[in-house]
Amino acid sequence: MAFHAVRFPLDVALGARGGPERRTDVVTLASGAEERNGRWRHSRRRYNAGYGVKSRADMQAVLAFFEERRGRLHGFLWRDGLDYSSGGAVPGPSNQRIGTGDGSQTSFQLSKTYGASFDPYLRPITRPVAGSVRMAVAGSELLSGWTVDVATGVVGFSVAPANGAAVTAGFLFDVPVRFDTDRLDIELTSFDAAEAPSIPLVEILP
Repeated sequence: MAFHAVRFPLDVALGARGGPERRTDVVTLASGAEERNGRWRHSRRRYNAGYGVKSRADMQAVLAFFEERRGRLHGFLWRDGLDYSSGGAVPGPSNQRIGTGDGSQTSFQLSKTYGASFDPYLRPITRPVAGSVRMAVAGSELLSGWTVDVATGVVGFSVAPANGAAVTAGFLFDVPVRFDTDRLDIELTSFDAAEAPSIPLVEILP
């Protein structure tokens, strides 16, 4: 298997449905009280791209994409129309705090924080969009002195950020996914229209 750094047809993706999934065990005790246990550290996103197919041309593009990925075999990039930025349409270098300098650490994982007051969720970002990442240390944007690996989301500094300095980032990102089926069920509804009600995709977790 391999990962193809190519994005699923954007016109189709913007009409799809889906979102994050969690795995939680809920046990009801004899008293009626509940015990709950979260089995997954990170949520996993699932999508159905079938809702985004609006024309025969859309279906032909999806068919070619599916065949090139060999069904479930190879992963690819997916643009989640609701959640693809560190903050706002144009990322800023202070959008997300990804770490604190200690004077020796030079590598930091891009991440996005959800929530604030009770139990914020820190989501690793492994597929930033090339050219979209902006970095700042202690509130000052850095235009050089760092690199980012777009296959892992790890930022490397040539000089370690100073002890106690906030390391922040802004970025656009895609979701690494694969098809969750080896079969496309396509219906030609008219001369210039086609449907595939179910084209399931699932996130590939690191």
